[in-house]
Amino acid sequence: MLQEQQERIALLSKAPMTKALLSLGIPTMIGMLINALYNLVDAYFVSGLGESQLGAISVIFPLSQLMVGIGLLFGNGAASYLSRLLGRHEFKMADQVCSTALYGSLLVGAVVTVISLMFLKTFLLWLGASVSILPYALAYGEIYLAASVFNLFNVTMNNLMASEGAAKKAMTALVCGALLNIVLDPVLIYGMAWGIVGAAVATVISQMVSTLIYWSYIRQKKSIFHFRCKDCRFTIEILAEIFKIGIPTLIFQLLTGITIAFINRKAEVYGDGVIAVMGTVVRIMTIGSLSVFGFIKGFQPIAGYSYGARDWGRLYQALRLALIYSTIFCVIFGGCMVVLAQPIIAQFIADSGGIRLLGQKALIANGFSFMLFGFYTVYAALFLALGKGKEGFVLSACQKGICFMPIILTLPNIWGINGILYAQPIADLFAAIVTLVMALRLHCELRVKQHEQ
Repeated sequence: MLQEQQERIALLSKAPMTKALLSLGIPTMIGMLINALYNLVDAYFVSGLGESQLGAISVIFPLSQLMVGIGLLFGNGAASYLSRLLGRHEFKMADQVCSTALYGSLLVGAVVTVISLMFLKTFLLWLGASVSILPYALAYGEIYLAASVFNLFNVTMNNLMASEGAAKKAMTALVCGALLNIVLDPVLIYGMAWGIVGAAVATVISQMVSTLIYWSYIRQKKSIFHFRCKDCRFTIEILAEIFKIGIPTLIFQLLTGITIAFINRKAEVYGDGVIAVMGTVVRIMTIGSLSVFGFIKGFQPIAGYSYGARDWGRLYQALRLALIYSTIFCVIFGGCMVVLAQPIIAQFIADSGGIRLLGQKALIANGFSFMLFGFYTVYAALFLALGKGKEGFVLSACQKGICFMPIILTLPNIWGINGILYAQPIADLFAAIVTLVMALRLHCELRVKQHEQ
């Protein structure tokens, strides 16, 4: 094994916990943070084209989440298993798992892409596209989905590299793509006068660049794993381990898309402006949530490796620090959203008909509830890292599904447009309560295992 690969194993197993968490978490966090700008930058530049165009990229967002979800199904599902395999020094099985995950995701993604393009108009109408939004959503969606294989490859590889501790290299690929997107958006949207089509082309080109960086990492054989078609093993054992964690992650992504779809459908009766403003708030908050997810990706391989090696002290230490760091970030980010809601929303929404004020109210409410995000996200990630897919699914589904769906279906009927603005923050509060109960049970179980050992 090369020295660089040995250093990654040492980082997971022996390095001081603060150094390990920050070395793995911060690069991934930065990469995810900048990657979130894909969506926000599109929203910023497209907002200058009009409310219907801004509403279009809000409507297409759930379909992009579906493709991300497939990447996470295989990438994040395999990452948890891979970290535990590394903890047990089962390197041959690890090669088979990572190869199966990478090529399996591309195969499934290709099928889903074809189906999405065949029924794109139907999907967009169901997702809340109005008559005025639909043409722009089709123009953007056809280009984005046709090239979505690149995004799928990127998401899968990002998770696989995180599982082996190659966080800095994964960050490089994300950052290069995101920065290129920021440069290309104004050039293609306004300079070339391509409008919303320019936004789609800019995103696709940027994702292709990230793909090339990930592919060069594979070709140069810098990974602990070997990505070879001949190592693919679509066996019940491997697929069960991948899907046990991957399916809850996929469902979480699907619920995220469905959440936005329900918001769009409830907001449709109030006009394109409300659809645009709610989509903008979601994209702004995504910067914070993806940053936390990025940091947690540094925590997960340490937790999985420690659990596989039965190093309980290291597992508890990782959990404690992950909770502290993520909560500090969430309080700071949420506080900024509360205090700076007015100038932030003003960058995206014109002050017409009180639409901007609605955006401010929604952003403030989401800012307060985001302060709890780190708590339930760390525990959801911990359950998945330990191979507890059912519990991880329940926690992941709380925020966007189990708690959110009943609220968004009923509250707007009672409270009108305020029910749309405050549905997610209320669901966040319930999700935190469920997390507390399940976390207490988990700690009891871990203490029993530690005592038995």
